[in-house]
Amino acid sequence: MKIAVVGAGIVGVSIAAELASRGAEVVLLDRNPAGSGTSSTSFAWVNSNNKHPDAYYELNLAGMHAHHKLAASDGEWFHPTGHVELAVDSEHRKELQQRLKRLASLGYITELPDVKQTIQLIPDLLLPGGESTTAFYPLEAHIDPVCYVEKRLEGAVSLGVTFLSPVEVQSLEPQDGGCLLGLDDGNSMLVDRVVSATGRWTNEIARLAGLPPFMLEFQGPGDPTMGYLAVTNPLPLSLSRVLTSPRLNVRPAPGGRLILQALDLDATAEVGRQPAADSSLAQEYIYRLREILGHTSGARIDEIQVARRAIPRDGLSIIGAPVDKPWLYLVATHSGVTLAPFLGERVAAEIFGNTEPLFDSFRPDRLLRPSKVATFAAPRRPGEQ
Repeated sequence: MKIAVVGAGIVGVSIAAELASRGAEVVLLDRNPAGSGTSSTSFAWVNSNNKHPDAYYELNLAGMHAHHKLAASDGEWFHPTGHVELAVDSEHRKELQQRLKRLASLGYITELPDVKQTIQLIPDLLLPGGESTTAFYPLEAHIDPVCYVEKRLEGAVSLGVTFLSPVEVQSLEPQDGGCLLGLDDGNSMLVDRVVSATGRWTNEIARLAGLPPFMLEFQGPGDPTMGYLAVTNPLPLSLSRVLTSPRLNVRPAPGGRLILQALDLDATAEVGRQPAADSSLAQEYIYRLREILGHTSGARIDEIQVARRAIPRDGLSIIGAPVDKPWLYLVATHSGVTLAPFLGERVAAEIFGNTEPLFDSFRPDRLLRPSKVATFAAPRRPGEQ
């Protein structure tokens, strides 16, 4: 079986590697360097913490377990150090208690550390005065997405995957149960199946296949497809795990740096606008960082990344072949970091004939019925992603 996987981000390289491990002849194509799209500007938090509905929770939970399984053999990209959440105001504390109750009923492992235990988890945490609640999620993790893509691509190539870049797909023509891909270099390629793992560019593949849009498109500043990530200079503090709080989310990054995310500040994010490292926005990130973590007096913002999110129109994942186009398998999700290893394994299994029940709620045909599509709102509250 010859398969073209279009898109060499965190999901695409995972699928290509798993297909090759099952004996498929795989060509992986991307018009950009591997992992340079949405994968490179992700907060990269592996979790199923606040995922709704239950089917989406179960899917992300499977993704978490798949990361732990994959990392057991070669996981330098994986940091299973857990996640600490700090709730300060009464509304957040109430929401957290309700969420913890739901997670407990689902068997999700959570802890409620006291002040001493919280400081042991994050020694440089500056706890605010007044009432606060801290939760710890020990099985959650964060990853280095660039390292993940590099390692999985290396493994895929070693299994015989051909990686072509820069190459852009310009046409899709169904032929004899397969598809003829027309490429921008003038060449064409006949394959049995096409797997689209193009993320936020999925609508382009859909258009070539004669399908309507599946993904949200950028409409204006602060819409759900946009966000910021701020990258600090190397800092002499102790933080090994994801920290989420009312005004700032933080995770470690390679080289002693920190990745900062403030969901309310995303309201100004837009395509084509790159805030400067010395802008008022950068200063606000530093102010919030010094509010919550010690040993940050020398902190500065080295870069503010404008992150473009891959979000299906109803906010849920798209996984599967449209009923009338069995040669095309679509994969697009806002939870690519969490789901990548599970999607790689189970999408490959489906293409070889083994249906995955966890995908049943996420088939693309649901989005061909506009009246059934709910509106997805941009994440703005602590704990949202």
